[in-house]
Amino acid sequence: MTQVQVTSISSKGQVVIPSNIRETMGIAIGTKMIIFTDGDNLLLKPIQAPHFETFKKLVKESKQLITKTGFKKTNIQKLIKQVRNENHS
Repeated sequence: MTQVQVTSISSKGQVVIPSNIRETMGIAIGTKMIIFTDGDNLLLKPIQAPHFETFKKLVKESKQLITKTGFKKTNIQKLIKQVRNENHS
């Protein structure tokens, strides 16, 4: 369902999203939003946290990949040091 309403920007750069749109979209106080722009348009979209099952699946796949490749904690420390050195060059 498309809704069109007019809103304005405050002196602090804040935009008021009308309450009926917030309710329809499930936007509550503290909801994190992402803003996309393409020149003339702005798209404001709530950030959706992944479902817990999706997160568990990613953790399982990551553990399998780490085991398969033989990746160790010392590899991580070396990579962090390498990236930090590259960023400071």
